[in-house]
Amino acid sequence: MSNQNNSMPKNTKLYKIFNNEKKGVLNLLNKLNFINLPSFLNLCNQAQKAIKNRKKIIFFGNGGSASDAQHLATELTVRYKKNRKAISAISLATDTSALTAIGNDFGFKYIFSRQLEALGNKGDLCLAITTSGNSQNLIEAAKLSKKMGINFHAFSGNNGGKLKRYTKNLILIPSKTTSQIQVIEIFLGQILCDYLETFASK
Repeated sequence: MSNQNNSMPKNTKLYKIFNNEKKGVLNLLNKLNFINLPSFLNLCNQAQKAIKNRKKIIFFGNGGSASDAQHLATELTVRYKKNRKAISAISLATDTSALTAIGNDFGFKYIFSRQLEALGNKGDLCLAITTSGNSQNLIEAAKLSKKMGINFHAFSGNNGGKLKRYTKNLILIPSKTTSQIQVIEIFLGQILCDYLETFASK
C-alpha cells in the first residue's frame, strides 16, 4: 500500500504554499517569549480582575478578526476546555441589525463605538483584534473607551498601526503578513480564555 504522505510531488504549488505558511507561523511563534510579552500579561490580569468584579469582556474586530472576536466571546460564555460557570463576554461584531443600522445612519467608523456606548460600563474590558491597527472603527472605540473608563486592549500586527496613538495596551504580533498574524492572535486569545477559565472553575 502506498504512503499517501509521499504520493504528492514535492514541487507542487500546494506543497510550497503549505511549507511557506508553516515556516512563517513557526518563525512568529519562536519570536514570542512570555517574559517579553508584558502587555499580554497585563491583559490577562486585567481581564481576570474585570470578571472578578462582575464586569464583562467585550471583543470586536473586522473581517477575519470579527470571526475571532465571536469565537473568543463564545469560548468564555459557553466553555473552553471544561464545564464551569459562564463568563460574561460579548462580541460587537455579530449583531447584523446594529452593524448595518449604525453603518447606514452614522457611518461605518462608528459600528463598534456606538454599541460600546450602549452596552459598555465602567470597569469592563475591551479587546480589539486587528491585523493592521489602522481601522477607524477600532480607533473610535479606543477613544470612547477612555472616556467611559473601559479598559481598552488590542491584538495588532503592523507594529500597531495608527491605533498605537490611542492606547498603550497593545499586544504586538511582529509581522505584516495577515494570515500569520491571525494565527498568533487566536493562539493568544485562547490562552486568555484558558487563563480566565481557571478562575471561573474555582
